[in-house]
Amino acid sequence: MEDSNVLLECDLFKVVRHRRVGPDGIEHTRPVIRHPGAVVILPLLDDGRIALIRNHRFAVDERLVELPAGTLNSGEDPRDAAHRELAEETGFRARSMELLITFYTSPGILDERMWLFVARGLTPGPTKLESGEDIQPLVATWDEALAMARDGRIRDVKTLAGLLYYDAFRSRT
Repeated sequence: MEDSNVLLECDLFKVVRHRRVGPDGIEHTRPVIRHPGAVVILPLLDDGRIALIRNHRFAVDERLVELPAGTLNSGEDPRDAAHRELAEETGFRARSMELLITFYTSPGILDERMWLFVARGLTPGPTKLESGEDIQPLVATWDEALAMARDGRIRDVKTLAGLLYYDAFRSRT
């Protein structure tokens, strides 16, 4: 049986000390970050280009090339969150939002689950950035996006996973 106690609680996550008896019969403790989950969106324009963003990330103090993404609100359906985040960060509204895959970002310390969606039938509109967000749009061809992944200009794991998953398993079907 697992047991845990809260070490730190913030708006977006909490850190717990997790206790569990392992297969060796010994109790082990690990710090675990509990996260509500997030969505990442691969927005495909009708002409085949992709809507990326340049997002200043406070934790690394860098502007990263990313797919639009965001944290789920309490009780929020991931598809609704994907529509919301796409509009907030890029201004685009999507006619369709298809779930491609879910994955964990760093399961050694974090339980964050991400839902990867592909958005199609995009129409432009105004962005609605949250206070403190520093995001700029970046529209690229598919080949340009893959080149950025290949040469290291894209270093964000959810963006790499989204682009490479779609390229390997969906773009040819």
